[in-house]
Amino acid sequence: MASGRIRSTRRLRNWMVEQVTSGKYAGLIWDDEAKTMFRIPWKHAGKQDFRSDEDAAIFKAWAKFRGKLSDGVPDDPASWKTRMRCALNKSPEFKEVPDRSQLDLSEPYKVYRLVPTNEQGLERGGVKNTRRPRRLKRSSSESDSGEDMLEAKHMKEEVLLPSPITMAVEALDEHAVQSHEPFQPVISLKNDGTNDEIQFNFTIETEPASGDDSFKISVSYIGQEMLRREVMGNDVRITYMPSSPVAPSRIVGGFPRILLPEPPSHVSSSPEAGARHQALATLLPFMERGVMLTSTGSGVYAKRYCQGRVFWTGPHTTSPGPLKMERTTDPILLFSKEVFKQELDNFRYAGGTPPKCEVTLCFGEELTTTEDPSCKLIIAQITLSWAERQVQDALNFRESIALLQNLASQSPLGEITLNLEPVSMPCSIITDS
Repeated sequence: MASGRIRSTRRLRNWMVEQVTSGKYAGLIWDDEAKTMFRIPWKHAGKQDFRSDEDAAIFKAWAKFRGKLSDGVPDDPASWKTRMRCALNKSPEFKEVPDRSQLDLSEPYKVYRLVPTNEQGLERGGVKNTRRPRRLKRSSSESDSGEDMLEAKHMKEEVLLPSPITMAVEALDEHAVQSHEPFQPVISLKNDGTNDEIQFNFTIETEPASGDDSFKISVSYIGQEMLRREVMGNDVRITYMPSSPVAPSRIVGGFPRILLPEPPSHVSSSPEAGARHQALATLLPFMERGVMLTSTGSGVYAKRYCQGRVFWTGPHTTSPGPLKMERTTDPILLFSKEVFKQELDNFRYAGGTPPKCEVTLCFGEELTTTEDPSCKLIIAQITLSWAERQVQDALNFRESIALLQNLASQSPLGEITLNLEPVSMPCSIITDS
């Protein structure tokens, strides 16, 4: 039987205050003059400039204090950090302050507040939290995936659309495509020789509307395509991870990521090409944490998390000037499904220019609708597969109408008789084995 005893975390508070005050750990300092908030270094262990003795020193000290270090066991900064994060998050005496944290700097840090006694145990609604958090053991990649899922959830909440997060079921390489046979009319003509009219059976094979969203993403460096991927699902993050051993189409743990590749190894010997290559290598580390895209019922939104600047263009923008994606703003609507539907209906029945289905992201440099993206350092072209399919269906519809009009013009009475039979075509996904 549980004793009902409340677990005390007071020694963590006393210990942490002592460490902050001691000045022994680089980056572990007070964040305000009243000493109610402190900064704690929070550099990712996978970064090239990660220094275990310095960047993980406070985490190691806590593990040692708790007796979690064993002789002969290799150092594990990621586990030390996870243990510290769990301790801080479980303790009612600490509260993370995301607005003051800076995770995009070269020396990132989080800010925690020392919670006064009269506020402890209260959640935002003023209701005491009596549930004990579950204890989970997660790898660093699973932790990254969890953070991605949480940020995607927050994005959907910020645009006030409770669309559920859908995990990617497959990330395809450049040779794997989604198979959708083009919609073609199957026509047979019948003329019994007694009537001056043409009668035929006309079968329209249509593809049912799919609720699955997907992103086709092409990344180019200075006009050279570096990768092309298709990700199935509502969410994807385009980011850079230095020296990542993971395949560029996904991260272990489930959340879909497109990892920006390293610069090409072969560069032209011209000084200009060398300078551009160096600029690209300098820019990439600033793309860590990247940009997250999420598809909701109203459209495709994006939010910037990286330190580097990001500019974008899309089919539903009204300004020809550069559109900058700010980190401090709400998610930006890159593609409106409502506007697209209006454009598609207008094209299907009135003709004209087919709706566009692409959005372009430019990392580190300004981009306008009149500029050539091929001269930019990093370009990500995002094509919405579901929108492409609907545009193709509209094109086929118009071709079919034109065919019918041509056949009607050949009939002496200017009339044709149709027997229409809708046939649903199953869609399939071709993946590499």
